[in-house]
Amino acid sequence: MTPSIACDASDSRSEETNIQRCNKTHDKAYLRSTLLKMRKSIQEDQRRSLSTTIGEYVINWAKTLAEDNPKIVIGVYWPIRNEPDLCTAYDTLIAQGIGLALPVVVDKDAALRFVQWIPGDALTKDGFGITIPVNGAVVSPRILLIPCVGFNRQRLRLGYGGGFYDRTLAIGHRPITVGISYANGLVNFEGAAHDIALDLLFTETGYV
Repeated sequence: MTPSIACDASDSRSEETNIQRCNKTHDKAYLRSTLLKMRKSIQEDQRRSLSTTIGEYVINWAKTLAEDNPKIVIGVYWPIRNEPDLCTAYDTLIAQGIGLALPVVVDKDAALRFVQWIPGDALTKDGFGITIPVNGAVVSPRILLIPCVGFNRQRLRLGYGGGFYDRTLAIGHRPITVGISYANGLVNFEGAAHDIALDLLFTETGYV
């Protein structure tokens, strides 16, 4: 069981009540900080188990899509800061004939670029400390798996605050957006006028 969203771990009130208590200010910076601390507190073996479960949901969902779209490419992510690690699932997606691409930060104020990648290809760290492919063609994924620090019931995403995915989704043809989060990332916050809900979101408890 992942850590509760409660401000006080000893509080026995319901999750719904604890969500309301912790988010009464709707302050995104506070929520982000709290969620990252909670995420860091998850034990490594538990994180692996949760990641495996989330990955299985993604695999089953993507398999259905691939049957109708044999050349589909999914923009995935390399896990950082204790995000769900779906790397094992990526191996399965490749085996199903699905193409993968990793995001590359071009500039701190620019949209992301996605570079084709196969598990086992050489990787390096960019100037932002993000793991990226050493080589690979630039592609336009039809689907994006987007890691979330948190999310609300409307499937609005709380990220790290850099705006990279917001800028990416604001240009060109909008891909299908699939959030990835632990279930305890559910929080209350109000979206901005420019926020667009994720099309789907997977946690270890299923889809939202």
